[in-house]
Amino acid sequence: MGKRGVIFDLDGTLLNTLDDLTAAVNHALNGPKLDVSCVRKLVGNGVPKLISRALNVTHGKAPDETDRPDGFDECLKSFTAYYNVHSMDLTAPYEGAREMLAAVAARGAKTAIVTNKYDGAAQKLKDKFFGCVDVIVGAADGIKPKPAPDGTLKAIEAIGVKKENCVYVGDGETDVMTAKNCGIPVVAVTWGFRDREEIEPLGPDYIIDSPNELAGVLEKHGLL
Repeated sequence: MGKRGVIFDLDGTLLNTLDDLTAAVNHALNGPKLDVSCVRKLVGNGVPKLISRALNVTHGKAPDETDRPDGFDECLKSFTAYYNVHSMDLTAPYEGAREMLAAVAARGAKTAIVTNKYDGAAQKLKDKFFGCVDVIVGAADGIKPKPAPDGTLKAIEAIGVKKENCVYVGDGETDVMTAKNCGIPVVAVTWGFRDREEIEPLGPDYIIDSPNELAGVLEKHGLL
């Protein structure tokens, strides 16, 4: 069977980052404020896309109507400067997330995190909360953001596991699409930024409602 690999999304899967992301968005907008429930719907495709969507919403447009709205560059710069300092003010692992990682590792699997969060912030969050994870791959030059497979394939190579022995775990449409683009199974979680009603139509291979379910589901289906 060979070594197994489990690739995790970060925001909405392992970490609840919404409050800090919302604070950084509102700091960058420097005007109309967006609440957490609104920002929750805008995240998932990296910081540039988050800023584009936030600006579109404040301009009364659909989130994806304009790719680079007026004020985009200044807003992105402001967000990044603020988030570099405040990315861990309110952010914390979901209850049971670290135990979920430990349960997977205890069964001999290699673990990795792949995120659209820019790599500097991603590395800081891994070091603080998930030192046990073997590899983290964040957004960087030369790596197309999820749902492109680039980051996930890089992580799989880094942990030294064959792709056919890997599974992806994430909380939303970007993650399901990423796994499908990589050709690996995907487990969707319902405790993050998307609920079950939003996730089911996406067609993930499995859905779990609690971190303590993951290891059992993977074992049951021969993925661990």
